[in-house]
Amino acid sequence: MVKEEPSSAPVMSTVVHIHNEAVLPDYITWSTFNTVFMNFCCLGFIAYAYSVKSRDRKMVGDVMGAQTFASTSKTLNLGATILSMIAFIIIIVLRI
Repeated sequence: MVKEEPSSAPVMSTVVHIHNEAVLPDYITWSTFNTVFMNFCCLGFIAYAYSVKSRDRKMVGDVMGAQTFASTSKTLNLGATILSMIAFIIIIVLRI
C-alpha cells in the first residue's frame, strides 16, 4: 500500500464577478393599477405599454432606452392618476 502525502501546492480557485446592474423602475405595477382602475382617456393603458417596453429594454441591456420609456411611463401614470382623481372628485361633488 502506497500512501499519498498531501501536496503543498497552492489550491487554484475561480472567482466569478457578477455584474450588478442598476435597478431601474419600470412602473409596471402602477401602470397595471391605472389600466384597471383609473384608465382616464386610456392613459393607463398607454403607460402600461411604455412600462412593458421599458422592461424589455432593461432585459436586453439598453439602459438608456429603458430609462426613457420608464420616464414616459411615469409621466403618463402621474397624469392618469391626477386626472382620474379630479374626475372622481367632480363626480362626487356633482352628485351631492
